[in-house]
Amino acid sequence: MHNSKARQNFMKECEDAINQQINIELQAAYDYMAFFTYFDRDDVSFPKAAEFFRKASHEEREHAEKLAKYQNKRGGRVCYDDIKCPKKTEFNGLEDAMETALSMEKTVNQSLLNLYKIAEQNNDPALCDFIQNEYLHEQEDAIKQFADYVTQTIRVGNGLGEYLFDKMTLN
Repeated sequence: MHNSKARQNFMKECEDAINQQINIELQAAYDYMAFFTYFDRDDVSFPKAAEFFRKASHEEREHAEKLAKYQNKRGGRVCYDDIKCPKKTEFNGLEDAMETALSMEKTVNQSLLNLYKIAEQNNDPALCDFIQNEYLHEQEDAIKQFADYVTQTIRVGNGLGEYLFDKMTLN
């Protein structure tokens, strides 16, 4: 065990849950890199989608860093797990990618809700506040955005519709 001078009212269960969330965010960042590199390929060539997913990867990595800084602030220790190879590195168009991303964001959101519940059960209002203000609202926005994109990519279809979606919607 460690002897942090900053640790106060910070239970091991909360520390472990934060570590789990850090690793989930890093996995999402890695997965979004696969989206980026797929859409950046010359035989796929959706440049706005590539940039959109590159930014999504960067954002997930920032989420992990913010959680790691919070863990240190509270006197916890960051523990990293192995990051697995992305489950999908090829997509059947933008609709498939948006559906996959929507599912990922829902998984991340559920994990954050579980973290919030653990914080509540351990009487940690500071952690509850941090998760709610820094993550939950943003996750709701991301889920809505990807749900909209799924609907829109279905509506426009493949071919020219995807091209126009990439060119005019993703920025």
